[in-house]
Amino acid sequence: MKIPFVDLKAQYYSIKTEVDTAICDIIENTAFIQGPAVKKFEVSFAKAIGIKNCIAVANGTEALIISLKTLGIGVGDEVIVPANSFIATSESVTWSGAKVIFVDNNPDTYNLDASKLEEKISSNTKAIIVVHLYGQVAEMDLILQIAKKHNLFVIEDSAQAHLAEYKTRYGEWKKSGTFGDIATFSFYPGKNLGAYGDAGAIVTNNDELARKARMYANHGRIAKYDHSFEGINSRMDGIQAAVLNIKLKYLSDWTEKRRKVAIYYIERLKNIEGLHLPYFGKNNKPVWHLFVVRTDYRDELRNYLDAKDIATGIHYPIALPNLLAYKYLDYSKSDFPIASEYQDKLLSLPIFPEMSITQLNHVTSSIIDFYKLKNGK
Repeated sequence: MKIPFVDLKAQYYSIKTEVDTAICDIIENTAFIQGPAVKKFEVSFAKAIGIKNCIAVANGTEALIISLKTLGIGVGDEVIVPANSFIATSESVTWSGAKVIFVDNNPDTYNLDASKLEEKISSNTKAIIVVHLYGQVAEMDLILQIAKKHNLFVIEDSAQAHLAEYKTRYGEWKKSGTFGDIATFSFYPGKNLGAYGDAGAIVTNNDELARKARMYANHGRIAKYDHSFEGINSRMDGIQAAVLNIKLKYLSDWTEKRRKVAIYYIERLKNIEGLHLPYFGKNNKPVWHLFVVRTDYRDELRNYLDAKDIATGIHYPIALPNLLAYKYLDYSKSDFPIASEYQDKLLSLPIFPEMSITQLNHVTSSIIDFYKLKNGK
């Protein structure tokens, strides 16, 4: 039995007729850049997460860059970023002209460790980029409290957390992307809500930020050939919007199926000595973009599963501060002990809504067998 890490083909077949028709309509009407499908998606996605404004852009990375520029962040400023994330989070800060300041990750959730935030804040700090990693919302109550105390902007990188929820200290459940000043989403094909190419979005409840972000994404334009400032070209195309409009209708159902897969993993694997399963508190409803386990035998387990035709992933094999790209910052691994230690221990198991019980049983049985061999049982 061959089990992919994510099965985009199975998802496509489940909505094939709708998707094919929607794409043909875009081609038939030559609505290739922006257009009605994009506008429909902006309205529908904003409603789905409970926010006022959505600006559809070309990809998640540019969504971050535009958000930073919209907030007026640039040369001389510092932006705090978690040490455990994809490089898009940190490189967007550099592209804005600001300096990246890394913070180690929480040893349990792998999200930014909010208890270590204040020690990294200086007079030059202007914003915190919070990544809701693997589909779980970060510790937003404390992060927002610290941001307010130091008058910092909060940008949510929600690329992996479409529809993820967090219960605030006031007892209110809110979705990822609705906590900070501005938030970004990626619709890269492998995401929980994925396009058939690159696509992204910016969301905010602030109308003025939304106006500026929309202008920045469209060459600083207020009307055709009339530009208030220099922006960039970052516009979602009609075909991606058409696909996303179809998929958005199914996202809640797909999310519940991911949760069932995660529950199955947890129940089958919870008693394995030495295998650390994902942690989430009662105030979190993860959407399980990734199911990440931690083990001292990461590479051995990955090779064992590969031999069983089970695909896995590593998110991420090198913590951001340890990348060659950030050698100029002169960090050492000891500066980020959790991220540095865990980069050799994290393994992402296959997870997608279409996973069958047979597939899940094969994955979990293989992991159980591996640990029996390692533990001599």
